Amino acid sequence: MLDINVVKAVLFDMDGTLVTSDAAVERAWMAWAAEYGVDGATAFEIAHGRPSEPTVRTLLPHLDEPSTAVAIARQLELQYDDLSDVAAMPGAHELLALLDRRGLPWAVVTSADVRLAKARLGAAGIAAPTLVTSDDVPVGKPDPAGYLRAADLLGVRPTDCLVVEDADAGLEAARKAGSYTAALRGLDGDLRLGSLDDLLTLFRSERP
Repeated sequence: MLDINVVKAVLFDMDGTLVTSDAAVERAWMAWAAEYGVDGATAFEIAHGRPSEPTVRTLLPHLDEPSTAVAIARQLELQYDDLSDVAAMPGAHELLALLDRRGLPWAVVTSADVRLAKARLGAAGIAAPTLVTSDDVPVGKPDPAGYLRAADLLGVRPTDCLVVEDADAGLEAARKAGSYTAALRGLDGDLRLGSLDDLLTLFRSERP
């Protein structure tokens, strides 16, 4: 098992990791898919852990650039407007408070754009000291650009960071960055977490 004491910073995915936004994300993709005549379940599956733009391009490769831009904007609009059941994941506030008390830097790295990220984090009552969104990098997950940028902003080597993720695309990005991984939803990582409470327990037990 990973020795948690080697970790110098923690980088969190947002949706499904720090924030319980799965239902809102699914509703938005299902509504968008119905409007554009594509399979909703397929759209939601492809979108998990990835920015909206490449997902829309994958699903609607026949559209010209202006029509693609409209489709992307519509998908994001549906997500902006749906915060009704967005909340912090169980254990999130306690874990982040512990990291702050220990002086261990942390950041949120998300495939959402800055407007959506701030809306969902705000709804969850989470104030990220460092936030990297799809607006900050040229390519989204599974490219490592977001995690590399977050590590740079925190002044920590990517190889000293622990990335907490719930999606294969995000875990792939973390591995490409050379970071340690903590995986939720039964996925494989250096640490396999049932919930954020598992990570909270590790930090409580292994850091002075």
